Amino acid sequence: MLRYLTAGESHGPALVTLVEGLPAGVPVDIAAIDRDLARRQSGYGRGGRMKIEKDQARVLSGIRHGKTLGSPVTLMVENRDWVNWTEVMSPTPVAEYSDVRAPQKVRTRPRPGHADLVGALKYDHQDLRNVLERASARETTMRVAAGALAKQLLAPFGIDVVSHVVSIGTVAACVDRSLTAAEVRERAEASEVRCIDAIASQAMMEEIDAAKRDGDSLGGVVEVIATGLPPGLGSHVQYDRKLDGALGGALLSIQAAKGVEFGPAFENAMRRGSQVHDEIGWSPERGYFRLSNRAGGMEGGMTTGMDLTVRVAFKPISTLYKPLRSVEIDTHVEAAAEIERSDACAIPAAAVIAECVTAFELARFLVEKFGGDSLGEMLVNFEAYGRRVAER
Repeated sequence: MLRYLTAGESHGPALVTLVEGLPAGVPVDIAAIDRDLARRQSGYGRGGRMKIEKDQARVLSGIRHGKTLGSPVTLMVENRDWVNWTEVMSPTPVAEYSDVRAPQKVRTRPRPGHADLVGALKYDHQDLRNVLERASARETTMRVAAGALAKQLLAPFGIDVVSHVVSIGTVAACVDRSLTAAEVRERAEASEVRCIDAIASQAMMEEIDAAKRDGDSLGGVVEVIATGLPPGLGSHVQYDRKLDGALGGALLSIQAAKGVEFGPAFENAMRRGSQVHDEIGWSPERGYFRLSNRAGGMEGGMTTGMDLTVRVAFKPISTLYKPLRSVEIDTHVEAAAEIERSDACAIPAAAVIAECVTAFELARFLVEKFGGDSLGEMLVNFEAYGRRVAER
């Protein structure tokens, strides 16, 4: 089984992920992981924290001479800002802060829309920082690192995963379905908001500027596309073996994610079946194929062999520079919510995070289907399966 865990706080010394279940012999390019980490940090609308950090992955275990060993892979990213938070985030008791501004870093006014209040109630905390440090989207740094590693397992099987921004605020892109994955990647990476529609890109940046001037924030929708998938990843036999269920859950676990759809799912709900289901064809060259892809590459919890397309809706960031009403948790007196350093819009970064989370889930189900102790063994199983499917 392929899985990962993350650890670390937003202003702690470092963030860590431990990835278990990677087969031996997977070529690993650390620079490619760092490129995805840099992509997560970029994008129009990001705040001051991204100017401080320069995320780079340090390998602590599981990789030797550029290849996985089959043992757990541990990656670490240091927090540069830790030097300014050593007392506030100290693991040992601190009698009093030497920095007179430090007491202001004790948080007692929860932000509407954030985990602050519910987390404090659940874990019996008086200082909301005990919640917000871990609930912070800074945690997704290591999800991106794990997903970037997973992409390097997917690559030998011809599977590619890309992402782009569909909408920010009220501005929606015109999505050209004729573009290849490589063309989507090229256009998205050329845009400051990772949007493949140049006209919409400019309007999105103007929307972000307006929200920033108002002390407000913006959400949006991103799309992830995976190509080269074989039919049959996932299973129909149990709820927890369905790929769309697992992937939907993984994507919804990303901070601020509030909705997921495969293909045009919500539009399909308003259509008749004859306008929704993908008709089936067959040819000697292609074998079985679909005449459309309205299902987003998923049927019965399994990949169909068509491109996987999944969209994720993200709410606006909870920290507002013109904060909403809240209360002091110790006195219950009405007060404005806390202001924690934040972004006006993180949707371009959310696209990268969703891309990497998707890549990891696909890699997990690939290992389940074709699993072996080494990459070579997996490829043998994969090729044998491909031949059998082609002969049907």
